[in-house]
Amino acid sequence: MMSLVAAIFAAWLMSAASITEAAVPEGNDEGWYWISSDDKYSKYYLPKETKATKSAKVADKDVATVIHAWTKTAYSYGGAQETIENYGLTAVISNPGNLAYSLALLEVHPQNRTIEYVQEIFYNASGKVLWSKEYTTRTVKEINSQSFDEDFYTAIVDQIFRHGETDRRKAQDRWIDLWTLTNASGTESCIADTTTMRLKGDNLIYWEWIEKKDTAGNVRSIQFLKKAVNVEMNTERTITGKLWTPQAGWADAEADRVYSAVPSIPERQAGLNRLKAYVSGYQYWLHRYSLDPSKKDVAKDTQMKVSAQGETVVPKKLRFESTPAPIAGRVTNVAEVKPEQI
Repeated sequence: MMSLVAAIFAAWLMSAASITEAAVPEGNDEGWYWISSDDKYSKYYLPKETKATKSAKVADKDVATVIHAWTKTAYSYGGAQETIENYGLTAVISNPGNLAYSLALLEVHPQNRTIEYVQEIFYNASGKVLWSKEYTTRTVKEINSQSFDEDFYTAIVDQIFRHGETDRRKAQDRWIDLWTLTNASGTESCIADTTTMRLKGDNLIYWEWIEKKDTAGNVRSIQFLKKAVNVEMNTERTITGKLWTPQAGWADAEADRVYSAVPSIPERQAGLNRLKAYVSGYQYWLHRYSLDPSKKDVAKDTQMKVSAQGETVVPKKLRFESTPAPIAGRVTNVAEVKPEQI
């Protein structure tokens, strides 16, 4: 009996190992699909190895809840240098010119917009392994506009669902104006990222960008916040986020433990009405990948609707010329960071 148990356990170990070892694709595989490039990084994914590994039955339909996919990142000298420094690998890869590309196995959770790195392998131009790691303690990374992995995420999820994540990420109307306050000291403006929006019950979950400027147009502070707004109760709370000031740079923003009423000033109420209009007009988008059986027949929206207050959403793409550097570039996946959930 014990020998049978041992044999089963050994078979399980071999199966688990095959995910991260035997299944590693070739860096020169012709199936790599280009996603994006800049002066530091070129990103690819492998459609034929992008698969739903877990699903939930929702109204007699399988909805993917876990996706595994392989990605490839090719490096310029600057991208390699940044990556080596951020990963703390200068003793292992002393010359950034030796790092040509890396492969990574990602685990994607579409309902929460999160990814986990399962394995990473760094190579030189000849395909020799320079460094590799299988993550026993994984980083849980929530995807938003500041994520290095955002274009990986949208391509992978589109491969499974084909609901237009990549199109929404690139869309001119990705960001919508919520409110602007003006006083003697300057202006404060808030915009919301529709790419991150989803409904959980009556709670609209999304990321917003609040920028405060003085009268000369200089940015004095930025808040990048994950918000939950209860569109029925007219309440809100900050789940997590970051705060930037010229003096301190980026720091963690304070989260709210409980919901509070949206301020009654006209500008904030106008912002709330815009969010309600978006909820009214884009039910299909807000319930994509939902595991709620009652939402299985939500029709795809074809045009913007208006709320009872007559408020129409006016889309606007983020364009802040004075915005400081991104919160994070190519960062290590070693430390475990779990995003807060409502």
